[in-house]
Amino acid sequence: MITIGIDVGSITTKAAVFKASNILATHIIHTGYNAKMAGQHVFSGALMATGLSAKEIDRVVATGFGRKRVSFADKVIQEITCHGAGAVFLNPEIRSIIDIGGQDSKVMVVDDTGQVKDFAMNNTCATGTGRFLEVMARALEVDLEEFGNMSLKAQKIAHINSACTAFAESEVLSLISKGEKRENIIAGLHVSIAERIVEISNQMELKTPIMMTGGVSKNIGVVRALEDQLESPVFVAQEAQITGAIGAGLIAYSLS
Repeated sequence: MITIGIDVGSITTKAAVFKASNILATHIIHTGYNAKMAGQHVFSGALMATGLSAKEIDRVVATGFGRKRVSFADKVIQEITCHGAGAVFLNPEIRSIIDIGGQDSKVMVVDDTGQVKDFAMNNTCATGTGRFLEVMARALEVDLEEFGNMSLKAQKIAHINSACTAFAESEVLSLISKGEKRENIIAGLHVSIAERIVEISNQMELKTPIMMTGGVSKNIGVVRALEDQLESPVFVAQEAQITGAIGAGLIAYSLS
């Protein structure tokens, strides 16, 4: 059996192609304005990467905020379930997951099968999400991909006090006007995100080892800030950004 998991996120759309328990290929594109079109394009890209035809795919499961827009999916499953399955597939020892996506942040506790036993999320404000970092990157006139390494060069942390993206941006602009170094401001932004995650995780009994998933996991500065705040190592898999798609592809096997 060959399955495809598709994760339509607010910023990127991901696909993972499975045969048995082996990943044949993955594909990532920007979601853009049309989530339905993004689902179709990532599906086509995944097929091209494997040389398969659509007729050879036995089952498609969609997840993510735009999952209901994937009209050709055999089933849609909410992302918390898929991230649990995907994370434990990537690292069977994992018991807690921090997923920082484009528009929300989630903290999950899972068992050894990847089933989610408890979770909490923040989806009322962009603070602590990928979108928050995008806004700040524009304000600082820095490429978002440079944020991680730049923050590691900070000589001090410029504290960001506001829990609101708009107010936090005003704080950043004020710090810029005072001549604060970009590195210090970025380090402060990362700490701000980590503090929001700690607030979410305090709603449950976080278990170790901890994994971080989602696109923000590529930012080493956020990872380090989380490790400092949680006083625990945070594991980041090479496939962290596509964990949801991997989980969706795996779950497709269990569907009757």
